[in-house]
Amino acid sequence: MTETTILVIDDEPQIRRVVRNALEGDAVRVLEAATGREGMDRAAAERPDLIVLDLGLPDVAGASVCAEIRGWSSAPIVVLSARHSEHEKVALLDAGADDYVTKPFSPAELRARVRAQLRRSRAEPRAGGGGPVELDGLRIDLARRVLSKDGGEVHLTPTEWDLLRAFVSNAGRTLTHDQIFRAVWGRAGGGDPQAYLRVHVANLRRKIERDSVRPALIVTEPGVGYRFRALD
Repeated sequence: MTETTILVIDDEPQIRRVVRNALEGDAVRVLEAATGREGMDRAAAERPDLIVLDLGLPDVAGASVCAEIRGWSSAPIVVLSARHSEHEKVALLDAGADDYVTKPFSPAELRARVRAQLRRSRAEPRAGGGGPVELDGLRIDLARRVLSKDGGEVHLTPTEWDLLRAFVSNAGRTLTHDQIFRAVWGRAGGGDPQAYLRVHVANLRRKIERDSVRPALIVTEPGVGYRFRALD
């Protein structure tokens, strides 16, 4: 089995220890860095498969570290943050982060988020034009634009297809409202993008979810955006 390398950038030794204990195991190697500059240097030298990044670093702002690494690496970045501001979450996702976990966090939640990001990154080469995706009674063929639910074909509008493509291609990743707008309409959302997207997402949920009132596929990240369930 190919070894997976994960880099943890956090100035608190106890947090690094918790993350290491949660993630390290068979075929998983965990590296550590205590500052933003050390983290960027280790990321460049080691080329990890995934990075766990704390926002509150002593020398360089975590968002700046995220943007710098994203400039030359496509490795998933999962941010640890004690901050609860929706604006900060949106800013770090727009800077290139793939997901975030708010402190205090459970090791089980962190493991699940990391596994989802690793699955997504390994599936990306076939996300744009690979074979059909099957989950929860759905069969999604993005290449042929054919969707079936429990064996029956489901009609989607062109906008709904573009929205579904954006979600499936980024399954497991939290997308901000502006990221979705750019993926579907090729521009940033003007006016009130949340209200505009809410209508289209609600229509899509009615067609693909088992229960559109309690959606399991398209999850709302309040004030931030949406996340499509990670593909198995």
